Amino acid sequence: QVQLEESGGGLVQAGDSLRLSCAASGRSFGSYAMAWFRQVTGKEREFVAGVHWSGHSTYYADSVKGRFTISRDNAKNTVYLEMNSLRPEDTAVYYCAGRIHYSGGVFFARNMDSWGRGTLVTVSS
Repeated sequence: QVQLEESGGGLVQAGDSLRLSCAASGRSFGSYAMAWFRQVTGKEREFVAGVHWSGHSTYYADSVKGRFTISRDNAKNTVYLEMNSLRPEDTAVYYCAGRIHYSGGVFFARNMDSWGRGTLVTVSS
């Protein structure tokens, strides 16, 4: 199982950009489909974006489509989330997650195998 650690969160203003990184340690990172989820206190964790183990297919929640981009570098064992045109409603703790040997395009929090501890993103208006 891979261990995941997020970085790159912070406080930004509406309209700004931010890039999150998720570094994986352990073997077989290339066998994991990776995803970003986010959670606001008192609400369920929600899917944001996902990427196939090959990096060739990406998936997005409607709320971030066109503004966020997920990518991965298997040589560096890292997955990224580029966030543009940030809005106050994007404020949340962002979590990186992985699911081994998964080739589908639908990501549910309950099905993910590994999780990071999260990084806080705060967008002020």
